[in-house]
Amino acid sequence: MSKLEKFLRGRFAAALVAILVGFAVAAVVLTAAGFNPAASFAALFQGALGKPKYIANVIIKATPILLTGVGVAFAFQTGLFNIGAEGQYILGTIIATIVGVKCNFPAIIQVPLVVLSGVAGGALLGAFIGFLKAKFGIHEVITSIMTNWIMLYLCNFVVSTETFHKPNSTSALPVNPSSFTMILPNWKKSEAGKAFLANIPWLREVMLKTDVNFGFLIAVLVAVFAGFLLSRTKLGYELRAVGYNKDAARFSGISVDRSIVLCMLISGSFCGLAGALNITGISPHTIGTLAAMEGYGFNGLSVAFIAGCSTVGCIPASLLFAGLIYGGMTVQQVMGAPSDIINIMIGTIVFFIALPGVTPLLADMLAKKRKEQESIRVSKDGTPLPEKEV
Repeated sequence: MSKLEKFLRGRFAAALVAILVGFAVAAVVLTAAGFNPAASFAALFQGALGKPKYIANVIIKATPILLTGVGVAFAFQTGLFNIGAEGQYILGTIIATIVGVKCNFPAIIQVPLVVLSGVAGGALLGAFIGFLKAKFGIHEVITSIMTNWIMLYLCNFVVSTETFHKPNSTSALPVNPSSFTMILPNWKKSEAGKAFLANIPWLREVMLKTDVNFGFLIAVLVAVFAGFLLSRTKLGYELRAVGYNKDAARFSGISVDRSIVLCMLISGSFCGLAGALNITGISPHTIGTLAAMEGYGFNGLSVAFIAGCSTVGCIPASLLFAGLIYGGMTVQQVMGAPSDIINIMIGTIVFFIALPGVTPLLADMLAKKRKEQESIRVSKDGTPLPEKEV
């Protein structure tokens, strides 16, 4: 087997081919709409990577997508389809906001309290979905979709209450500043901070013009932890065993019902963490009235599929996804092309990722062609050589 054939049978090849096809489809759509594909893609990359603040904003935008993607990927590897990541994310933002508004402890207590409250919200919702699956056999996709909408309207209800509503706005009160997970939020606005940053232009741009925070670092650690938990621990083995074959897992003494609830609890906690970190790390540090889903959970679903449901693979996949979304705004501003073209590209990438047989089929075609070429090789006297001597 050649190196190319081995590469095409790998998981990375499927993602790479899907990405290339996505760009090709976007180029066709741009051309048909009368836009220059090369110039549009140049604007896309410029908008995502052209300035330090653009890169910082891409990383910030990737944080919740990475965490919800890890949540979806974790559940998928254990045989569950957590399409309710959106609702778990929203509940994480709600609980984090409520706790952040009502409590005002020193940051060393306040930050863990607010963040862990959001984690608990997502975890409890995930566990509830898992309980319905384990106890009554209700499919998690159905309950997940329903809880997504319930959480959306719960968010709007909390925003409208007298206790949390911010006057003359469509949002709730922001959490107390002691809840913030931004990097040196007070120092960078002080005279000493401004004087120091004045000597480092790129750092000044990142610190003063973006809500740079610790969220992405936490998300990366969570992705690595989730991968370790699944592949290197007894608990991960039990969860994966239930996903592969419930009957065999039950026969071996594993509690299937407990594993289902626990898996959804862990998955939901990752999504709740995404919501909490968005509240503590990004302005305006509160929730607002939602007319539609924010999309972080559904984008996480796409990231999980692009990553082949590898929790660690969600890290580069989330950066790619965030770069396309953030850079897509520049395409619209510079070229006048609709941002829907980026959605078409992302949809195409996910579609081809969902076709796992494409790259192995290419590998099979190459192998067949190679064997045909070997079969027609002949010795010097014209007699075909045995295959093993070729």
